[in-house]
Amino acid sequence: MFIVHHLPRTRSRAHALAWLIALCVAAAPTSPPVAAGAAAQAGVERPLPDAEAFLAAARTHLQTDQALQSSYAYVETRRELKLDKRGRTTSESVKVFESYPGLPGEERWERLISENGRPVPAKALEKQDRERQKKAQALARRMAEQPKQEYARQVRAYDEAQRERREAVEDIFRVFDVRLLRREPIDGHDAIVVSLTPRPQAQPRTRDGRIMRHFTAVAWVSESDHQLMRLEVEAIDTVSFGFGLLARLHKGSRLSFNRRKVNGEVWLPATFSYTGSARVGLIATVRRGGSSEFSNYRKFSVDTSSTFEPPPGGGR
Repeated sequence: MFIVHHLPRTRSRAHALAWLIALCVAAAPTSPPVAAGAAAQAGVERPLPDAEAFLAAARTHLQTDQALQSSYAYVETRRELKLDKRGRTTSESVKVFESYPGLPGEERWERLISENGRPVPAKALEKQDRERQKKAQALARRMAEQPKQEYARQVRAYDEAQRERREAVEDIFRVFDVRLLRREPIDGHDAIVVSLTPRPQAQPRTRDGRIMRHFTAVAWVSESDHQLMRLEVEAIDTVSFGFGLLARLHKGSRLSFNRRKVNGEVWLPATFSYTGSARVGLIATVRRGGSSEFSNYRKFSVDTSSTFEPPPGGGR
């Protein structure tokens, strides 16, 4: 899903939408590629790869990447913007986080280190670290006191997450017509451009699938690595949540997601951005934009230092 209560809190949900579509690109049945004549008119000198084989390879790589991604720590510089009716920025908030692999049952742990160019005070950092230590110690106690029960709980949680993931992917490729369009160079890589358009008569079975009917997307996938490099998503309808009383995301809201290759090993997030407006409750329309920049990637282990070099410019 992309939207929750209002746009400033959509970042994690937008990431989820990006990854769901990425999985759709890798899993969905495809329509035939564009005709050779159309490809020639677009300036493509050689035929596009076989769609079925290419997307099957992309699906395999996305699945194996998950374990690699979970072994990295990084710095995220997050900007949230308030916009006026013309899309101009009226205020900006900048926060810098250290992000670490999570404990079992959580995706990541984020440690706020800077806000609007000012470092977080040492006492506040210590408080974050103490709270994190308490959570880790509680997990360690459960593992020591009830190892079988805790292990079973973690397995159940993992299996449930995998089941939800599979259902979402299955539902999403019911929604989209997927087509290979053309080849484009990006950062020294040949990328295959893939379009995802909702099918008019799609019948999704999950809430996520029903939401996805209101979005269209274009993805750029590395031809050699079969990895998602770029993703652009747009709302093509106004989408209601909470029976229309909680929020309505307006047509034209957008998000963009870019990845880069790290350590010659794995493709990881580089930038993420969104912009759009939503009606919240029956009160007001909010217009928001935002972005995240990911830097200082490094392999993580229990011995990894929790100190990062600050990003250039102090996160401003």
